Amino acid sequence: MLSEVFDVAWLLLLLPVAVISGWIAARQDQRSKKRKGTGEIPSDYFKGLNLLLNEQPDKAIEVFIKVLEVDTETVETHLMLGNLFRRRGEIERATRIHQNLIARPKLDHHQRSQALFELAQDYLKAGLLDRAENLLLEYAEIEKDPEPALRQLLYVYQQEKEWDQAIATAKRFARASGESADEMIAHFLCEQAEDEIGRNNPEQAKALLKKALSKDPDSVRANILRGQIARDAGDCKKAIRYWKKIENQDRRYLPEVLGQLSECFKETGNQDGWLQLLNKALEKDRAIPVMLKLAEEIEASEGSSAAREFVIEELRQQPSMRGLSRMIHLSAVQADGQSKSDLETLEAIIERVLKSRKNYLCEHCGFRGNAMHWQCPGCKRWNTVKPVWDDSDE
Repeated sequence: MLSEVFDVAWLLLLLPVAVISGWIAARQDQRSKKRKGTGEIPSDYFKGLNLLLNEQPDKAIEVFIKVLEVDTETVETHLMLGNLFRRRGEIERATRIHQNLIARPKLDHHQRSQALFELAQDYLKAGLLDRAENLLLEYAEIEKDPEPALRQLLYVYQQEKEWDQAIATAKRFARASGESADEMIAHFLCEQAEDEIGRNNPEQAKALLKKALSKDPDSVRANILRGQIARDAGDCKKAIRYWKKIENQDRRYLPEVLGQLSECFKETGNQDGWLQLLNKALEKDRAIPVMLKLAEEIEASEGSSAAREFVIEELRQQPSMRGLSRMIHLSAVQADGQSKSDLETLEAIIERVLKSRKNYLCEHCGFRGNAMHWQCPGCKRWNTVKPVWDDSDE
């Protein structure tokens, strides 16, 4: 509520200041050329101010637009007025001001570009992506520096899932900005591959994933999808080969495919290979999901007592709530009576705490979630959301 009051007060202060400063700037040029006029502030200005103070902003806008003849001295004032309304969420009023500006014939090339860009921001804010796209395309064609428009176009095409246009725009953006767009383009290609998988076109999907890896050799997403395609085709050996590559790309993502890897190793009868993979992965960074999966295998083959001793030893090296919960569970399996009941209660409490935790963290904006997102829902960046399974970020 306080912020709304502040916004209104801010607008009431700045809007008249913007209008009168623009009017004075324009009249200074007229006086220097001894044009006709008294040099007095026009009565329409006070009429507009009165309407604004009486909370009739629509009528006030009409009056201010009439007062402000659009020329080189007042373009910035119009832009300021429109932006003030947009920041307050009054998109229709911002749009009217920017549309009025574009309709004036006296604008030079740069001023028209500015007005186009600001009107595009109004449309984006209103969710009118098609209209925004047309204006941004025009801006990108007429401006020497198209980067701001291309950045916004990338947003539009991603929202509309128009991946071909997104890829073409990303390439153009990279040329204009000097920034690499390869990682982003790889994700766009993966999006297209997922669409083809959904249409039951695995060959087209594989071709797209090959392109994605040529753009970004470290694309974990591409190898996850390649493994899924191979698994769906009944080729577990190939699926294992693709998923094992993840360990060398970014092993934080390995837990994302542990369940599928386990099934594939069992289907191929290669239990030794599966245990070797788990032990090797655990030696590298003691990832908690890997440790828990290995504890499952030990319990299945050697019993709960051996699994419990394994988990206790791991907890000494890497303390964690998830490891503690598994140790309590394994202890409860061996206990009886009241001790068993107490351990089961303690395990349930810890599991309830763990369920409230978010296992995925955006390294850029801090967004947390319970599901894997290749594009952060918060900052919209690609490849910044990572799995977090230890307790260091809690």
